[in-house]
Amino acid sequence: MSHTEEIEKRRTFGIISHPDAGKTTLTEKLLLFGGAIQTAGAVKNNKIKKTATSDFMEIEKQRGISVATSVMAFRYSGKQINILDTPGHKDFAEDTFRTLTAVDSVILVVDVANGVEKQTERLMEVCRMRNTPVIIFVNKLDRDGKESFDLLDELESKLSIRVRPLTWPIGMGDYFKGVYNLYENKLNLFSANKTGISNDFVPIENLADSQLDDLIGSDAADELRGEVEMIDGVYDPFDREQYLAGEVAPVFFGSAMNNFGVKELLDTFCRISPSPRGRETDLRLVEPSDAKFSGFVFKIHANLDPKHRDRIAFLRIVSGKFQRNTFYNHVRLEKKMKFPNPTSFMAQDKSVIDEAYPGDVVGLYDSGNFKIGDTLSEGEKIMFKGIPSFSPEIFMELENLDPMKSKQLDKGVRQLMDEGVAQMFIQQPGNRKIIGTVGQLQFEVINYRLEHEYGAKCRFAPRNYTKACWITTDNEEQLASFKRAKTQHIAKDKDDNIVFLAETPFLLQMAEQDYPDLTFHKTSEFKLETI
Repeated sequence: MSHTEEIEKRRTFGIISHPDAGKTTLTEKLLLFGGAIQTAGAVKNNKIKKTATSDFMEIEKQRGISVATSVMAFRYSGKQINILDTPGHKDFAEDTFRTLTAVDSVILVVDVANGVEKQTERLMEVCRMRNTPVIIFVNKLDRDGKESFDLLDELESKLSIRVRPLTWPIGMGDYFKGVYNLYENKLNLFSANKTGISNDFVPIENLADSQLDDLIGSDAADELRGEVEMIDGVYDPFDREQYLAGEVAPVFFGSAMNNFGVKELLDTFCRISPSPRGRETDLRLVEPSDAKFSGFVFKIHANLDPKHRDRIAFLRIVSGKFQRNTFYNHVRLEKKMKFPNPTSFMAQDKSVIDEAYPGDVVGLYDSGNFKIGDTLSEGEKIMFKGIPSFSPEIFMELENLDPMKSKQLDKGVRQLMDEGVAQMFIQQPGNRKIIGTVGQLQFEVINYRLEHEYGAKCRFAPRNYTKACWITTDNEEQLASFKRAKTQHIAKDKDDNIVFLAETPFLLQMAEQDYPDLTFHKTSEFKLETI
């Protein structure tokens, strides 16, 4: 198969949602339809809730939420599907934002009862910034929720994007009868509590067909006919180019828990979603068709397998072909590296691969060489843009509760910071460690993982900071003056960059006015300019 054909058959996308909208359940059902798993982990059996396949960290199993990005791959309908299942909890939004840099499109899951929630809006803003193509899946139609047309209006107004339904629900809750596929003119009849794959598809070439009345009843059939006529009158016909440009979002309806409406989503996704796209670097746009290999690290995870204490860097391939045991250039370190055991993923299950193509996500065993945003290439000195660290919102000082385990604590903190779950700022004197996150739950995860994965115990003491800003300047004298005046608020990040920890927005504003030659960066994207 040619390089172009390999690229064209790949589909790499992320699944995003507000917590509890059913994102991880939908992920599993996509895997089920793709034959990647045989049973769904979210199904309740004998009152024991099995943990979801893509939630592999112990704390995720205990809390019942996703707090780490999972990567899963399978083949379906002639395509190589790469799913990145992202954290749903708002406290892990930064991990989700970074993951969105590694995908070419997105499926956004919305709960039919709750509609568009705050976290959904924030995630959509990131997609809008990059014009990422979005498909919306309205979930939990087996429960009562908002009227479909009202929900479409809400999607357009709150997410600032035009929508076009490609399937349509027949009833809802106790009266849910199925979905009509507007894209393929097929009827899928609903059967509750399915654990297998639905094949109850009935071709309906014309909604006037009396067979429709026999299948769902005259009242439901008449209602469906009226609603489809309204859809055709209100919404423009589906235009794939507008979808690919991020201007219109196709909408699907279903119940992921019951494996219903998922096949329509997956089949249409394979037909309309984009193949791998190019990425901007500090020098040029790199296209998937470029002959030479390049890729970037968007996530690092320590202890993916707690038994082996391994550390994996997740690499998105952008161009060329990645090959096992081939030397590539680590741009930041200016170092040649080769990888004898690159892996593909099925949640925590890994298999060694010999080659991979643009769009694929490869796991690289790492002994500490990689940081988020690093580039590998066949020699070109480029750095991919758009993978910054954001300024944290909550700051706490790390206090060691077991001095005998100081080495384990230092190692654990360093590795967790490299993963991007939080940021660490070192203050002097005393080498004090200030941990910054965007949410409280991250501190619980850090505490739990330090104890259970590294054998170290700690606690967190609140610190009164509201913003961390990276400082750059050409005026060394003014920088020295600022550091003398703000000694208690100066720190360094793990890369030795100078950071100002501001107690209030007002004090940050005053610092910017009083020291005009200093630039206060709200994200770490500025580092590209110094490479």
